[in-house]
Amino acid sequence: MDKVLALLPEDIRTEVIATAGLEITQVEEVRIRVNRPIEIAYGQTVLIGKRMVTASEAEQLMNQISRFSFYMLDEQLKRGYVTIAGGHRVGLAGKVVLENGAVKGLREISSFNIRIARQQFGVAEKLTPYLFKQKWLSTLVIGPPQTGKTTYLRDIARIISSGDSLRGIIAEKVAIVDERSEIAGCVNGVPQLTFGNRVDILDGCPKAEGMMMMIRSMSPAVIIADEIGRVEDVDAVMEAVNAGISLVISVHGENYSEIIKRPMIQQLIELGNFKRIIELRRQEMPGIIANILDESGQKVIPDRYLSRDKSAQGPVVRRGLRGHLG
Repeated sequence: MDKVLALLPEDIRTEVIATAGLEITQVEEVRIRVNRPIEIAYGQTVLIGKRMVTASEAEQLMNQISRFSFYMLDEQLKRGYVTIAGGHRVGLAGKVVLENGAVKGLREISSFNIRIARQQFGVAEKLTPYLFKQKWLSTLVIGPPQTGKTTYLRDIARIISSGDSLRGIIAEKVAIVDERSEIAGCVNGVPQLTFGNRVDILDGCPKAEGMMMMIRSMSPAVIIADEIGRVEDVDAVMEAVNAGISLVISVHGENYSEIIKRPMIQQLIELGNFKRIIELRRQEMPGIIANILDESGQKVIPDRYLSRDKSAQGPVVRRGLRGHLG
């Protein structure tokens, strides 16, 4: 949180610290809106500040984020968010500037959503026996928002790039296509989070184009990408599979049964492109592994590792296979 707090105007910083209290290290989001109190979220808890944020404070915050140069952020403002030092992402809302009917940028910013990036080392290590069978298996990570999909992608990328000497797994070349600057949290092209030595990153590049670029130029063993969803993503995934490259990719969805109904995802799964499918669920904390499935949707976790949680709609993995965000 230190880099986030340093970015905030003094009065807002004081308010965030006072409102979060002892839970400051657990904060996942800080929402700042003009003429409204700050909002702090972690887990299932939302805390509301006591004072209203002023337009002047919002302007100060935007100046800090942009380093007093809107021009330098034009491309990011078109997408509605900015990545700052530490890999944290700031979502923005305000007056949209149009040019020929297309979004040119944002001005008069009135809402900020600061999402805290925390790298959780080791959360994916228990997955390794299921994802590595002589080579890394192409894997689809499914979950609703804030279930830890990106956290798992980061740690899987770190493990692949670093290797695992205890399991006799050598370090492999990993290509991260980071369209939203969220997986690696790059600032000026430099990742703000920790990976192994054998990682190459395309920052701010659309997934389909980025995957094709990596295939042609970097010869990766594995490609990592976040949140596929466009028709052109299918062609890029197929190209990678045909080139013998494994993929670890996330998709928004409640579970396998829901995403298999989407024609694009259905095509990729039914062709056997993903050998492992991980379902994530959020209950009292994000990052709970609900199921690990094979390409036909059958469970690959032994039944003894599964237990029923009364608050959940399905099985959750016991402590030994349970990852979580801080």
